Amino acid sequence: MKTRLTAVLIAFALLAASAMAGASGAVQHREGMGDSHDLPERDEINQTYRLSNGAKVEVRGINGTVDVESAAGNTAEVHIVRSARTREDLNYRKIIIEHTDTSLVVRTEKEDGPQRGHEVRQVVTLKVPRQIDLSVSGVNGRTNVGEIDGPVAISGVNGKVDVAQAMGYSTLSGINGRLTVTIAQLGERGIHVSGINGGVELRFVDAVNADIDVTGINGSVNTDLPNVTLLGKIDRQNFHAKIGGGGSPIRVSGINGHVRLVRASG
Repeated sequence: MKTRLTAVLIAFALLAASAMAGASGAVQHREGMGDSHDLPERDEINQTYRLSNGAKVEVRGINGTVDVESAAGNTAEVHIVRSARTREDLNYRKIIIEHTDTSLVVRTEKEDGPQRGHEVRQVVTLKVPRQIDLSVSGVNGRTNVGEIDGPVAISGVNGKVDVAQAMGYSTLSGINGRLTVTIAQLGERGIHVSGINGGVELRFVDAVNADIDVTGINGSVNTDLPNVTLLGKIDRQNFHAKIGGGGSPIRVSGINGHVRLVRASG
């Protein structure tokens, strides 16, 4: 039976500003605004690396889009396109790749002095093993993540975020756009979502036993999950509920949009 739970935030302006600040604070370069179209001059990076199961994969400081695809095996493929208006501009905002058997880091080089006037866009595509620990931060563009058999941490993204699958503890914060996440297994530490300037949809593959706390949202909370029991009185700022037998925490706060908790289709 479909259950509808509604919570309306009084201080709309305050929460909207808070969510926007969370998303924009970690993104320093906004000139591209997530535009993946190439500028006239460009260069490419194509590399292949081996990773062990459970390796840490990190992407940070990207002025453009990020796509993380998953595949069988233990090989990671890195494909990056950098583009700028002039060849000279390509000397700025270079990509650094750091690799060991247990980690892969793709980041923008830190540079001294002002970079104004040297626009460089970056389009990052990774194909990685499924069993990894993924972290993405400081991205000025939309971010897509495939099916990951491990935890996912995403923060400071100026664009919508889609995660096809995460397992274990996941944390998602400071996102200036819609967020959609599919949880294959909800670990003991649960999931934490905060500072989202857009709607949030959490999809669950397995039966859910969790304690949910939603605070400070500018929208409604809807769930198609079975066995939802309200805990206490709902007010205009927050509500608390138990799903199934309770257990793992689901924490959602500072959302400028609707929140949905549903069963994953298929």
